[in-house]
Amino acid sequence: MFDTTTRTVVVVGAQWGDEGKGKLVDVLAERADWVVRYQGGANAGHTVHIGDRSFVLHQVPSGILHEGVRCAIGNGVVLDPETLFHEIDGLVEDGVEVEGRLYVSERAQLVLPYHKAMDQASAASKAIGTTGRGIGPTYEDKIARRGVRVLDLRWPERLREQVTRGVAHANERLAAMGSDVRANVDDTLETLGRVGPRLLALADDVGLCVHNAVKSGAAVLLEGAQGSLLDVDHGTYPFVTSSNTTAGGAAVGVGIGPRAIHAALGVVKAYTTRVGNGPLPTELAEPLQSEVRKLGNEYGATTGRPRRCGWFDDVVVRYAARVNGLTGLAVTKLDVLDTLDRIAVCTSYEVDGERYTEFPADLELLERAVPVLEWTDGWKTDTSTARSLSDLPSAARAYLDRMEAAIDVPITYVSVGTRRDQIIEARASVA
Repeated sequence: MFDTTTRTVVVVGAQWGDEGKGKLVDVLAERADWVVRYQGGANAGHTVHIGDRSFVLHQVPSGILHEGVRCAIGNGVVLDPETLFHEIDGLVEDGVEVEGRLYVSERAQLVLPYHKAMDQASAASKAIGTTGRGIGPTYEDKIARRGVRVLDLRWPERLREQVTRGVAHANERLAAMGSDVRANVDDTLETLGRVGPRLLALADDVGLCVHNAVKSGAAVLLEGAQGSLLDVDHGTYPFVTSSNTTAGGAAVGVGIGPRAIHAALGVVKAYTTRVGNGPLPTELAEPLQSEVRKLGNEYGATTGRPRRCGWFDDVVVRYAARVNGLTGLAVTKLDVLDTLDRIAVCTSYEVDGERYTEFPADLELLERAVPVLEWTDGWKTDTSTARSLSDLPSAARAYLDRMEAAIDVPITYVSVGTRRDQIIEARASVA
């Protein structure tokens, strides 16, 4: 993937998240020098399977599982320090070397206990289907300029001022929502005092570190969370996350210029899923919905919630290709379709008799959209042992060829299982 002209690559989800970005980053990190997370928080879970072991990473970049790869958490991430250290301690217990390899942006905003309390009390959050991890309220405080950054931990007086403002706002909101929970300034400062020294030991100017790495010719992977259709600007608003999940957010969320990014790899499932509420035009009816969910083990790595399943949607992925400027596609979970007699792909939507081939921004249109499906026979063959495109049955290759032509982006990787070795490299580069 990395060559003399392609040294910095952003990996993004091109659907509604859970596409398998963690596995792709883990596979690609073997050739990388740096892996950097650029947005989101502990509401996302990247699952990586190594042999008989599974690692679920919520905030630490997936590259940490490769010896010698440096990892960083960028300023665009909202950081939950307590869960971060729980995650780090778990990795160390499993024999993963973390010390000296993980950097945290001193500009990253902190998720505090009162952010979680607001998130869990909010009826709006429940309607949207958030995880209750405090992500939205933390981004809200960031924009309102009352957030707490990692670097604020160095300055006790300023930290107390920021926390006092945050607590006052949180308690006002909690009261308005009818919650009995109240935040306390001293309790919050005590929590920060407990994690502060350890967090400051990881703090650095991540933007400068990555800039220097890019300038020196290092291979850098920028890792996003969630998916393009959950982007706060370009997703199915208001059923979205609170950050920019698309490739444009990578430069901002790390602290480098957009010209430093050479390629964008979009990760898609061979079908479609989403967690929580919001439109999913190709959603399957029962009993096929439950069958695909069982075949794909479609349950959230962070929440355990069952994912809604649908057919592959050309309209969604073409849109994601456009807003991300995708240079390559990685198709995951092809093997989940192995046993199906017939497989459908959505080519367009029909709304009140009008045909839509481009993804509409209007939620009302999406809620009424009827998918126009193109059917094909399944391949009814186990693909999990395939290690090259030629190993795949002809019907599976035709399915991928059709996908590539419809999206107009080359397929560079195909995953046929959860393990590291169950991946087909279809092309040498995403440039």
